[in-house]
Amino acid sequence: MGLQERRQRHKDEFKAEILEAALVLFVQEGYNGFSMRKLASRIEHSPTTIYLYFRDRDDLLLHICENFYANLLQEQLQGMTADAPPEQLLRQAFLSYVGYSLEHPELYKVVFFSNPQLYGRPEDYLSRDTMSLRCWKRFCEMVDNCIKSGYFRPLDCYTLSTVLWSAMHGLVTSTIFTKDFPMPDPTIIMEMMLDGLFSGYRTAPH
Repeated sequence: MGLQERRQRHKDEFKAEILEAALVLFVQEGYNGFSMRKLASRIEHSPTTIYLYFRDRDDLLLHICENFYANLLQEQLQGMTADAPPEQLLRQAFLSYVGYSLEHPELYKVVFFSNPQLYGRPEDYLSRDTMSLRCWKRFCEMVDNCIKSGYFRPLDCYTLSTVLWSAMHGLVTSTIFTKDFPMPDPTIIMEMMLDGLFSGYRTAPH
């Protein structure tokens, strides 16, 4: 390995160390309690050093979110069964989303409940190539394939995708945040939810 490669590897490792410490700080202090000074103290470096890699708190948060979506997408791709029908692929995507999110509850809370305008305005979000948008487009594509195959009724794909994602998001957040109510096993909830949603939007048999 050459000198340039070693330097780049060191930079990448240091950035990963900063992001790991930043995630812990977001979890402990929340978005409003987070500061670059606290982060610098945690990793025993000066704030100036961190600014060489990340602009500010939101830049750190954006990288954390993008890593979450990249890992989520990879998790979903690994769980896909080759040549499965569209509805089965969508079902697998649901299960992967819920499973991965519940395995990383603190990360999920940081990603979705820190800064609701992190990606900018809705039109900004849809115009930027981000891992978040790639995940969303892939999900919409799977929903659209279910519509085109005739499994789902000919509904507006964007709206239906939003409805279905809201169900996943709702299950994850209710499971993560509910501490004083005897919740059923989330896997059982997910299976029942999927049965109901898929049946509700399915094309009526002739």
